[in-house]
Amino acid sequence: MGGDLSGGQQQQLAIARALMGKPQLLVLDEPTEGIQPSIILEIEAAVRQIIEATGISVLLVEQHLHFVRQADYYYAMQKGGIVASGLTQELSQDVIQRFLAV
Repeated sequence: MGGDLSGGQQQQLAIARALMGKPQLLVLDEPTEGIQPSIILEIEAAVRQIIEATGISVLLVEQHLHFVRQADYYYAMQKGGIVASGLTQELSQDVIQRFLAV
């Protein structure tokens, strides 16, 4: 059944399936990878709604800076180690250029 869905729909279905178990932590590993930009915005909005409605914590692994900026905290990793971290609202341009290859 899920094979007939677009990439964005498949990602949204995967998130919905994960929520069925009522987890305390939702881990999203690059949920926007390979997804067209308009669907990325839908996924971002859905994640925000989930957080607001349930209070669930979300661990988001993501390369799209716009989506990352929705988080409370950021951790930049390089070669398996954390090289920078902090409040997302304090994410500096230096960190973005050094570790996010923007």
